[in-house]
Amino acid sequence: MERSDLFKPPLHLRNAHIQTVLNSQGPRKLRARKIQNRLKTERLILQARDGTRLLAELDRAVVPRLALVVLLHGWEGSSRSSYMITTADKLLAQGYDVLRVNLRDHGDSHHLNRELFNSTRSPEVASALQDFVDHNPYEHAFIVGFSLGASFALRIAADDGVAIGLDGAVAICPPTDPARVMHALNHGFFVYERYFFRRWYGSLRRKLELFPDYNYGEELASARSLDDLNRIFVPRHTIYEEVGDYFAAYALVGKRLAGLEVPSTIIASKDDPIIPVDDLERIDPVETLQIERHRYGGHCGFIESLGAQSWVENRVLQILRQEP
Repeated sequence: MERSDLFKPPLHLRNAHIQTVLNSQGPRKLRARKIQNRLKTERLILQARDGTRLLAELDRAVVPRLALVVLLHGWEGSSRSSYMITTADKLLAQGYDVLRVNLRDHGDSHHLNRELFNSTRSPEVASALQDFVDHNPYEHAFIVGFSLGASFALRIAADDGVAIGLDGAVAICPPTDPARVMHALNHGFFVYERYFFRRWYGSLRRKLELFPDYNYGEELASARSLDDLNRIFVPRHTIYEEVGDYFAAYALVGKRLAGLEVPSTIIASKDDPIIPVDDLERIDPVETLQIERHRYGGHCGFIESLGAQSWVENRVLQILRQEP
């Protein structure tokens, strides 16, 4: 089932790059800082069956409804990214407890695991969530992800959603075909490629400081682009010899979501400058999956005011409540 064009921003906010930047910078970032300062957040270490440890932050609603929402950030974001905090605040106000989870090597968590992060590691996140819900039972549980976190959310819902006890999943601007995303980064507005290069480069430097025996300093210093980093690190720090095979391993196209039993929604924008929205057509239809494609929104933005209020936060609430 597909819906479209529910989001209609004012004329001055219809530029895709403005939408994308305001998702995490400017007024939204300032608002997130204020929210973070008043939250009574509990920092946790989630444990997966294989020993993986993930840093997470739990916020409890003042008037709880015995429901949990797990939030997953995008690539090189963290549990404290602006969109994570403002979304958490919206959910908390409606009685949902919120667990903001850092993927491996994101946030201040590089020291927790020796092996490097890669985008195929959804099973370890699912296992860590399983352990959390086993020890913190809720009547209802949902997972919501942004960008790469949206891909993780869909894969977790498809592979382990029933076992974890998820009632629903929402994926905002997921990378459907990572190879095509990389092509878009390489041939689109250069600012995005530079941003992710600097963030990933910095993350890899931090990992090397903690685990100097990796000894990849000279190779890292020689890298000038995301393509360089992929060529260096995929064959040596994943099970994949070719970058293309690695990208294919976490793509959502074809039958990847065929096992999805948890009601799920993808929210995407047609003007996303990072994620080619047409790739959604390559996901085989699944009865439990609804896709929304909106004309505007940029990458994970959906900003509806100069105060950087995000329409998608309210849309997530509607979906969790099963409202049309």
